[in-house]
Order: sequence, then C-alpha cells, then structure tokens
Amino acid sequence: MHSEHHASFILKKCIALLHSCANSTHKLKQIHAFSIKHGVPLNNAHMGKHMLFTLVSIAAPMSYAHKIFSQIHYPNIFTWNTMIRGYAESENPKPAILIHRNMRVFGIEPDTHTYPFVLKAIARLIDVREGEVVHSVTVKNGFRSLVFVKNGLVHMYAACGQAESAHKMFVEMSERNLVTWNSVINGFLLNGRVNESLTLYREMVEEGVEPDGFTLVSLLTACAELGALALGKRVHSYMFKVGLAENLHAANALLDLYAKTGNIVEAQKVFGEMKENSVVSWTALIVGLAMNGFGVEAINLFKELERKRLTPSEITFVGVLYACSHCGMVDEGFTYFKRMKEEFGIEPRIEHHGCMVDLLGRSGLVQQAYEYILNMPLQPNAVIWRTLLGACTIHKHSDLAEVARAQLIQLEPKHSGDYVLLSNLYASERRWLDVSKVRKTMLEQGVQKSPGHSLVELGNRVYQFTMGDTSHPQSEDIYAKLIEITKLLRLEGYVPHVANVLADIEEEEKETALSYHSEKIAIAFMLINAPSGAPITVVKNLRVCADCHLAIKLISKVYNREIVVRDRSRFHHFKEGSCTCKDYW
Repeated sequence: MHSEHHASFILKKCIALLHSCANSTHKLKQIHAFSIKHGVPLNNAHMGKHMLFTLVSIAAPMSYAHKIFSQIHYPNIFTWNTMIRGYAESENPKPAILIHRNMRVFGIEPDTHTYPFVLKAIARLIDVREGEVVHSVTVKNGFRSLVFVKNGLVHMYAACGQAESAHKMFVEMSERNLVTWNSVINGFLLNGRVNESLTLYREMVEEGVEPDGFTLVSLLTACAELGALALGKRVHSYMFKVGLAENLHAANALLDLYAKTGNIVEAQKVFGEMKENSVVSWTALIVGLAMNGFGVEAINLFKELERKRLTPSEITFVGVLYACSHCGMVDEGFTYFKRMKEEFGIEPRIEHHGCMVDLLGRSGLVQQAYEYILNMPLQPNAVIWRTLLGACTIHKHSDLAEVARAQLIQLEPKHSGDYVLLSNLYASERRWLDVSKVRKTMLEQGVQKSPGHSLVELGNRVYQFTMGDTSHPQSEDIYAKLIEITKLLRLEGYVPHVANVLADIEEEEKETALSYHSEKIAIAFMLINAPSGAPITVVKNLRVCADCHLAIKLISKVYNREIVVRDRSRFHHFKEGSCTCKDYW
C-alpha cells in the first residue's frame, strides 16, 4: 500500500514539474529521467499523456515524442490527438496522417479535436485527395456539422488551391465565427482571387463580425496585390481605432502595403512608429526601398540594422543585393554576397544568385553574367536564364540571347515573355524574318502572350484596363484624352518608340498600337477623374514597354503629376520627366 502511495506521489510530482518547469527540451528530458529513476514505468499512459502534451507545447523534436508514444500501453484519444497535433505543427506534417490512419485501424473513436489537427496537416501538405477522404469520414462520423471541423475543411480546401470548394463549404455553414471568415478570405487570397477576398471582407463587416489582426493581415495583403492604396489607408485608420496598430504582424503587413503601392514615405513612417521592429519589419522596408529604386537608402538601412546588432535573414540579403543591382554597385554587391556566406553563415539560394546575375547584367557585364551562371553551385533555373535574356535584350547581345533562350526552351517552353524578349531584340535590329520565326514558333507551340492589364484605384473601386479597352463608360473621353496627351508630348519632343512593336508594319500603325497600351489608357482615365495634382498609381501585370516608359516620363512633366507604375519586376517613380529606374528595368 505504501509502495502504491509512493508511486502515486512520484507520478503527481512529475506531472506537476512538467506543467511548472518544462519550458525547454533539456528540462523536459531531466524530468523524464527523474520519473524513470523513481520508478514511473515507461509505458505509463498518464505520464506519457502529460509528457507528450508538454513536448508538443514547447515544440520539442517529434522524434522524441514518437519514442515516448510507441512505449505507451493503450494511449487514449487525447494522446493520439496530441501526436497528430504535434506532427501537424512540425516541419514534417506527413506522419500526422499516418497516425490518424493507425488510430482508425486500432478502433479508436475520434473526438471533436481530432479532425481540425488532421486537416491542418493535410493543408500544409497540400494533399487534396487525402483531404477529400477525411471530409467523407467526418460526414460518416457525424462531425461535419461542428463549426471548427468545417473551419478546418474550409482552410484545407483553400490551401490545396480549391477556392470554389472552400467557398461552397463556407456558404453551406449555418454557423460561422471569425475563424471561418478569416479562412475563406485568406483562401481566396492564396488562390489569387484578390477581388473576392475584398468582397467577402465587406460582407463580413455588414454581418457585424469584428475583424482581428489575422483578418487585417489578409486584407492588407489583398490591397497590396491590387494596388488599392485608398482602401489600405482606411484599414490603417481602423487599426488605430480598434487598438490593432501595435499588432506586429498587422503593422508589418501595413508597411508592406505602402512599399508595394509605391508610397515609400508612408512605409518609412509606419516603420518609425512601430514600438517593436522585428527582422521582418527591417527586411520589408529594405526590400521596399530597393524595389522602389531607392537603393542607397536600402543599403543605409541595412547598415543601421547591423549597428543595432540584429541578425539579417536570407530575405534581407535578397533586398540588399537587389538594391546593389539597381544602383549599379557591382563591387559592393559581391562584398555583401561574400559577407552573407562567411559572416552570417547563410548559404546562397537561387534568389541570391539571381540577384548577382542581374547585378552583372544591369551593369553591362553580360559576358561575366553568363560565366557566373556557368560556375554557379546550384542548377540555374528559368528565372536565372530569363534575367540573362533580359540583359541581352537591353545591351544587344544577340548571340548570348539565343543561348539563354535555348536553355529556357528546355526549362519553360510555354513562357510567352521569353518569346517577347527575343522578338523585341530582333525587332530592334530590324531582323523581321527572325521576328516572324519567333511568332511562328509561338503559334506552333500554342504559346499565347499574357494579355496586359493595368489597375488603378479611384474612390472605393479598382478599375482594370486592357490594351485597346473600350468597355468603360468613359471610353470616348479617355481616347480623346489620349489624343490630347500625344499632341502635348510631341511638343516636348516625344517620338514613339516603335522598334519593339512585334510586327513589320507601317510606322503609323505601330504608333497607334502603342497609344492604346493599358497603362496609357489607365493614366488617361485618372487624369480625367482624379483630383488635380493628385499622384497616380498604376499596377501592371507585365513589364512596361520602352515607349510607355518614355511617354509616362513626359506625362509626369507636362501634367505636373507624380506617377508610380508597379510592373512585373519593379517600381517606377516618374516625376518631372525622370524615373527612379534610370531607364533600366
């Protein structure tokens, strides 16, 4: 009897120690050793249950958890769920699915906590087939009606790229909570359905559901993707109103929004007002400055980060190298690249090597860029070769351009942008036969050029324009404005840059084609409707062409407007007839 009392006392003491002291793997192992030394059996289900719960809570290695779990006799549902949760939240979530299958084999009945953890693991693995199997099991077991199981299903389908299935689950739910709304809003966002995300947010507000920090992060991300600065500013005001301005994740998303909409002054202001600047905050601003053409400022901010003895991440160095690239700082770029490896122990990823190729290519060192690619320790991907192809196009290196294109045909034969770059190079050299061959290859391979579109925000709406767009009610006024713009630009010495129009047609026809590019239509619309003198921000899905770049520089001067264009690769800040990209993009 005394022995049983002593064993019970030791067990309770060990469990109490787990709850009060086990805040690291080392301490957890000490308590585990203490329990074994004092006679608590390795297979004790009660001790094992608390050990596993503590281990998962402090994110200790799951290999250790698995050893404990395998020794427990008759683990209960709480223990099975803890193992599923642990793996679902670990670097390798796959065993969570295997444990769930074993649980069913052993006849252990799941409870209300089982499926949210299993679905979380499936979402992280992006395994929609397994998700559909578990969905069927939840229906069979009668758990599908529970809101947190449905929330898990919504999140799983969204994470697996099944936005419509996620939305269908959402629509069918009679009971929704904040997690439900966040899951479906973020789900559409993950799948590139940004407008739907914003529509759902409006519905959520109309139903009286108060957003939290997670909602705002999704919303600000959507605004950043669309270039919806005005809506983003309203979210910013709301953050202050409800006390979420100090939420670090939301503040970082806000900083990112301003950087991605070209409002770098506001981004710096948000950064300066943050009570706590994480490495993510520093990185977001460094990358934002670099992307907006403020390379020197980005480098200076990195130096300040170093003075504060913060440790930069691999993404921070992408921003630094990008800044060096866009400022033509070749020697400095190679110095930072070397320091990243030797001083900070960061092994260069493909993105870092891409920055180095870009750095050399932008500086006109195209042959050196090619040699760098050949000597890279990593297998160059399509982005690397595309960067070289872009440099060849700018600096007129036809031979190397064809080498790069040959590699791209192997890696991404259907990428229309590569054909366009090569065709532009041939067209600029008036090699119309080669242009014709490129277009013929595109037709034969079924490669279609991505249609260009430009987004602008006015009032509470985001407007989209395509080349030659006549769908807008103000089309007549817009095209009249385009004629006015062209006349005024010609007085400033503007001559349309027709070299890259991809056809051997009459010059006049080329000029007409250039006039109707989507960014020009969007700017004309804003000149008609936006307040006088107000900055104009355009988001374009493709690289801005040479003629539009030249024209927008002159528009900024003639109309005395600051115009920000975010194209596929960077920001262009046009002001008083010049651009921050210094005519290399």
